[in-house]
Amino acid sequence: MAENAAAAELFETHRGRLRAVAYRMLGSLAEADDAVQDAWLRLDRAGTQGVENPGAWLTTVVARICLNKLRERAHRREEALDVHVSDPILSRADGTDPEQQALLADAVGLALLVVLETLTPAERLAYVLHDMFAVPFEDVATVIDRSPAAARQLASRARRRLRSEAPAPDPDLARQRQVVDAFFAASRAGDFEALVAVLDPDVILRSDAGPGRPRLNVVLRGASTVAGQAFTARRLSPFVHPALVNGAAGVVVVVNGRLFSVMAFTVVAGRVVAIDVLADADRLAKLDLTALDLPPEPS
Repeated sequence: MAENAAAAELFETHRGRLRAVAYRMLGSLAEADDAVQDAWLRLDRAGTQGVENPGAWLTTVVARICLNKLRERAHRREEALDVHVSDPILSRADGTDPEQQALLADAVGLALLVVLETLTPAERLAYVLHDMFAVPFEDVATVIDRSPAAARQLASRARRRLRSEAPAPDPDLARQRQVVDAFFAASRAGDFEALVAVLDPDVILRSDAGPGRPRLNVVLRGASTVAGQAFTARRLSPFVHPALVNGAAGVVVVVNGRLFSVMAFTVVAGRVVAIDVLADADRLAKLDLTALDLPPEPS
């Protein structure tokens, strides 16, 4: 009993890091929790006798579990959508829930997670473990059954892709919010020129409405095209509420008490370079809105 209690206490000290690893690997909060639970069951069965670094061992266990899940996804090819937007982490516009801090460290925005989804499982694992959690390439190599040099190459390929397609957002959250507010103000006013002005010329909009609405699963590029799409959604303006989406300025759209969509914005140099929209009703229904403290809807 004492040994089990010690193992449980040890595991709890690492749970936050393990969940952060799994979330970045899988992009799903539920699957991340399942992966962490699987790691606990393995620890409970095997114990830590002979393990010099339990934290590193647990990280490796979670990474292998996540790698297997990613390979299963690739094998099934069940994600036939043009884009898959990962589960968002929502919090009030004026601050982040302390319990979410570990998940949101390193500014893991939705745009970055969307691009991670396009990598191979091995590339994703190499990048997440090494670049985000400083796991040595020697340890990464053991998880993917490659040489350290091959693991380094995989991470390098992933890094180049992410730098070009998921640039780091402006660190000033207040400035991010100003740009997002200007986007919706121009949309409400029907000011096309002002809307284009707040968008980067190469802005990308990615919308994931789920497998049941294929026509709404789109990837749009260019300021004029994205601005035109924003105009078509002006009727939803009264239902837009500011929120932090993965720690960055974004909004939630709530209609008749139901979450209609989540919009995450990536703002770089004062312009929107990416908008990632989750509008999958089934997945949205599972998100918790209680932390947002939303005002009453307009009558």
